[in-house]
Amino acid sequence: MTGASKGIGAAIARALAADGWPVGVNYRSDRDGAERVVQAISDDGGRAVALEADVVDPGAPDELFGRLEEKFGSSVLVLVNNAGINRDDLTPSLGDEEWSAVIDTDLTAAFRLTRRALKTMLRARAGRIVNISSVVGLRANPGQANYAAAKAGLLALTKTVAVEVARRGITVNAVAPGWIDTGMTAEVSQELLAAVPARRAGTPEEVAACVRFLVSEEASYVTGAVLTVDGGLAA
Repeated sequence: MTGASKGIGAAIARALAADGWPVGVNYRSDRDGAERVVQAISDDGGRAVALEADVVDPGAPDELFGRLEEKFGSSVLVLVNNAGINRDDLTPSLGDEEWSAVIDTDLTAAFRLTRRALKTMLRARAGRIVNISSVVGLRANPGQANYAAAKAGLLALTKTVAVEVARRGITVNAVAPGWIDTGMTAEVSQELLAAVPARRAGTPEEVAACVRFLVSEEASYVTGAVLTVDGGLAA
């Protein structure tokens, strides 16, 4: 899974490893964080490997999948697209660089990784893809036009790919977290949290539990779905 060195990604990696999946913990720069996740998984009896790669690089999908297949000796049948960045600003002052950086990381990279994953999954007639979107893709948040566009695009991508591959035993779903207690949302104000019906931030583990379900055999008839984990924010 991508972007797994901390926060939501780390929680998902640990949850999937607990279910017996060998996990590739992808990171771009936080090597120490990724290795801590791998160590935690190993300490619990699971299997994991840290994989450095910038998902924006067009060659990253082949590199990551090749290293995983070599390490674990099996095809990759689960992909979690979690890597994401934000570059917030109001639209009149949002620069091209900030726009492109977010679209490339949060949307284009997920498309490329999905395309690569499907090569293996279609042959196996089995697979699970889970895209980590955001409540911002469903509900406007001023100052995040680039992030919202990327996350909404990820939802559309999810639904379209799900329909394309449903007959081949592959499911494609999205999880849309709201305000989750991570480093990425550390600056969320109490005023914003007051807009959440549950009146609190969520935890990475609560998001991971939903991904864990979507990857499981019990979710084999769930595809093209968007599961919000937001305390009622998008209701």
